[in-house]
Amino acid sequence: MAISVVMPALEMAQETGKLVSWLKQEGDPVIKGEPLLEIETDKAVMEIESPGEGVLAGIKIQAGTEVPVGQTIAWIVRPGEVPPTDELAAASGRKSTTATRTSASANQPTSSSHSTSAQAAKISPKARRLASERGVNLADLRGSGPGGEILAADIVAAAESKAVVPSATADAGSSISRLMAERTTQSWTTVPHFFVVRDVDAGALNDARHILGAEIQKSHGVKLTHSDLLVALVARVLQKHPRMNSSWAGAGVSKNADINIGLAMAVDDGVVAPVIPKADTASLGEIATQRRDLTDRACGGKLRPNDIAGGTFTISNLGMFGVDAFTAIIIRPQAAILATGAIVERVVPVDGTPVVRPMMTLTLSCDHRVVDGARAAEFLRDLTAAIAKPQPWLH
Repeated sequence: MAISVVMPALEMAQETGKLVSWLKQEGDPVIKGEPLLEIETDKAVMEIESPGEGVLAGIKIQAGTEVPVGQTIAWIVRPGEVPPTDELAAASGRKSTTATRTSASANQPTSSSHSTSAQAAKISPKARRLASERGVNLADLRGSGPGGEILAADIVAAAESKAVVPSATADAGSSISRLMAERTTQSWTTVPHFFVVRDVDAGALNDARHILGAEIQKSHGVKLTHSDLLVALVARVLQKHPRMNSSWAGAGVSKNADINIGLAMAVDDGVVAPVIPKADTASLGEIATQRRDLTDRACGGKLRPNDIAGGTFTISNLGMFGVDAFTAIIIRPQAAILATGAIVERVVPVDGTPVVRPMMTLTLSCDHRVVDGARAAEFLRDLTAAIAKPQPWLH
């Protein structure tokens, strides 16, 4: 029986995905689980695996096309089998779309009246919100989604059509950079940020990198970085501060069962934050290996859906760029993000005597709905102590 290849929903609010490239050609044999195509979302270009084994056939969508979530874009058939007709493909796409939305609804609390209203109006909740924010009259729009549904992309297009035409030199950017701008704007304007700053002596952290780095290089074949050490220490300190590892769930605070550390990384067209899952129980060598692999995939535009899912706390390190200190914007629905600057020599008092020490500035951005100043200060206090004496935390 033929297996449909559909445009997947990789995020709760995703309505469309852009097909970047096919990694297999029409008629090529495929194995379940091997990379089949690349799609672009608001976070990264990601490889999508084959849902089954057989022969790739009936490719309906070419690279560069924006496709609604759930639409059938190709088939995997048995050798010699003919892919289904367009009518069957359309039916499969509608069925997949329904299944996708049902799955999303199961993971996101909504009222039945709201769902019924949204369906009757043939407009997604995200599109309705954007229309309100950008002053777009829904009565003037014709939806581009299945069944004429109005999508967020329709709202954006309508709003831009009324705006001043940009100059010829304006850079519209990729969908990743545009949607990243939208999400950071939403976070900054809807999350009540506050910031806690602390300087820490990083001498012991430097020593740990030197001593443990040789062991990690020998056992795992990877270079240990300050980011690896910070991921390990932050994750372990979060065990003592579960509130810092929680999320705002709309009506209250939701505690996360696992400690999954996102690590902000710069790519060509924006910033992504791939995740090291269960970092509090991972060894330093495992963290370093995962960080290297995630960095390689991020730089090559090969991040997978699981690479960016489930983050509960994020670290953004700009020390390698010589930045002394900065504040970072929280990635919703996480409660906090830690910004770390460069380790630089400064004159500081030690027992009343001025000495030169390698110092680093930590800036913790917090969601005041989830944590208060005292909780943030206590977390930063314990993290500072762990950085000052990292060895007991890393074994």
